[in-house]
Amino acid sequence: MKIAVNTRLLLKDKLEGIGWVACETLSRIVKAHPNDEFYFLFDRKPDPKFIFAENVTPVVLFPQARHPFLYVIYFEISVRRALRKIKPDVFISTDAYLSLRSKTPQIAVFHDINFEHFPQDFPRLALWHYKRFFPKFAHKAKKIITVSEFSKKDIIANYGVEPDKINVVYNGANEGFKPLPEEEKVNVRNQYTAGYQYFMFVGSLHPRKNLARLFPAFDVFKEKTASDVKLVIVGEKRWWTEPIQKAFEAMKHQDDVVFVGHLQMSELHRVTAAALASVYVSYFEGFGIPIVEAYKCDVPVITSNVTSMPEVAGDAALLVDPFNIDSIADAMIQMLDENVRNALIEKGRVRRNDFSWDKAAEGWWSVINESVAK
Repeated sequence: MKIAVNTRLLLKDKLEGIGWVACETLSRIVKAHPNDEFYFLFDRKPDPKFIFAENVTPVVLFPQARHPFLYVIYFEISVRRALRKIKPDVFISTDAYLSLRSKTPQIAVFHDINFEHFPQDFPRLALWHYKRFFPKFAHKAKKIITVSEFSKKDIIANYGVEPDKINVVYNGANEGFKPLPEEEKVNVRNQYTAGYQYFMFVGSLHPRKNLARLFPAFDVFKEKTASDVKLVIVGEKRWWTEPIQKAFEAMKHQDDVVFVGHLQMSELHRVTAAALASVYVSYFEGFGIPIVEAYKCDVPVITSNVTSMPEVAGDAALLVDPFNIDSIADAMIQMLDENVRNALIEKGRVRRNDFSWDKAAEGWWSVINESVAK
């Protein structure tokens, strides 16, 4: 079988979200199927580490697609031409972008369609592009892979796609995420928070990640407890907006917030595993990988009671109303109780077994086979 893959988000030292999902699943798929041919379509020269096996042929296309207008040129001209030349049995796009004019059977991986619910969080041109093209991608696709039952229902409700066309395949978490010895936790705390315990948030600092409410919630937590616990923020300020900035500037306890920027995976594991708790209170997620990463590290979780997060968290997290600052703060206060943390950790050890990249790769491969068979 000959398979073309959109791998434009496999970027050296810049893997985030969708890029990590693509890396983890594709690396397993190509190694498990050495007799099949894979053509990885990049929009720049790839790092050799992303050519996971000898059965992968890298194809570099132009232009570099990082703007709505360039997306159209890239997928409707460059990708279409590449598919016509390669003649694959199927094209799978890891970020849902398809070539609408290509006749090649196509699989779209949809992670979420949050722009349909919170359009105010997006730049005007990007929002126009998403709302114009993603419904077309959903209907063009022969099959859709999505990452939660919530996202499946959301795609059906918004785009009228037949349920049988959509397969739910859960994400996993990197194998490096595991508990740390206590002495190593102390080293991490000494490195980042002068030895103090800390709550941790990880993610792109996008409005939907809800930092504008997490900051005042942390203030309420500090005022009510007089605790010396810090708040560590992991992620780049690429989407940092004025409301987030104002929420931070209004904090009484700014000095207890530590920004560490983007971390490589090995360091992210250390910072996660040494946390008192993970606080992941987005108001919209298609999945929520940091929940599973924390479970893998024996770290208790606070997360939101909306969209996909209850589905992923199960009974192993404290669920909060992400639009209610007091609800978030109360959960942080509960996390000071060792009995609460230990009970959640035990439940997380059970829940984490439902998620792995091996299972995700098997799920993707099943959809690929089904698409070709049809």
